[in-house]
Amino acid sequence: MNTHDGGADAPEAREAERSGEGDAVADAPDTSEASQPPSPGPAPVEPRTGVAALSLRYRIGAAVALAVVAAAVCVHLGMVFLHIAPSNTVTKAHGKAIDEWIYPEFEQNWKLFAPNPLQQNVAVQVRAQVRTADGGSRETGWYDLSAQDGRAIDGNLLPSHTQQNELRRAWDFFTATHDDDNRAAGVRGTLSESYLRRIVVLRLERGGAAGAGGAVERVQVRSRTTNVAAPSWSREKISTDPAYRVLPWWRVSDDEAHGGVQ
Repeated sequence: MNTHDGGADAPEAREAERSGEGDAVADAPDTSEASQPPSPGPAPVEPRTGVAALSLRYRIGAAVALAVVAAAVCVHLGMVFLHIAPSNTVTKAHGKAIDEWIYPEFEQNWKLFAPNPLQQNVAVQVRAQVRTADGGSRETGWYDLSAQDGRAIDGNLLPSHTQQNELRRAWDFFTATHDDDNRAAGVRGTLSESYLRRIVVLRLERGGAAGAGGAVERVQVRSRTTNVAAPSWSREKISTDPAYRVLPWWRVSDDEAHGGVQ
């Protein structure tokens, strides 16, 4: 009897086992390629910046401009080096070209390392003969250009190089290249006259000295020098009376009157 029951149950048991295996296979995770997430694509290319973002034509232009600037810097450094270097074969052969490059804007000296405090106050003043709009002529009073620079510097935390040094260095350049009778000593003397005249004419134009429709025809420059007074605790007696150095009248060309250089 038991044998018969066992034989009858065996096929059912095997069928149940096969059904269980099928359920287990259905519940197992699918590891085929279709179930895998898509692979990421190529990383996005970052946009170019700076010079690399320019077109080829503009990159070439930038490279040429950089080369020109670099060449100019090298030439300037070479000229300055030759100017301050001891006399040598190059400076003897090309000394004039070196001086024309350096003076007056790039003059080199050793005052930074051996300062000589000023013991005098030097003021540069100018007056002009003006042709008026109606064809007449008049003479202005004296304009104290140094006092104008002083007022611009006073209280200014960041005064410009022009306000501090332009007029003063121009006058020093003039006095160093002229004798006591205001006669120029060589080419540099003539250059210093043109430089000083250009500065004072531009100052007069900015100040409206000629008036509406007028024009500056001639200018005359003078310096007013006074000694710095001795301190109160000193027994030194110093005269503070001003001394004047008056230059001859200079005729102003049309180019200079309109900001040009003679």
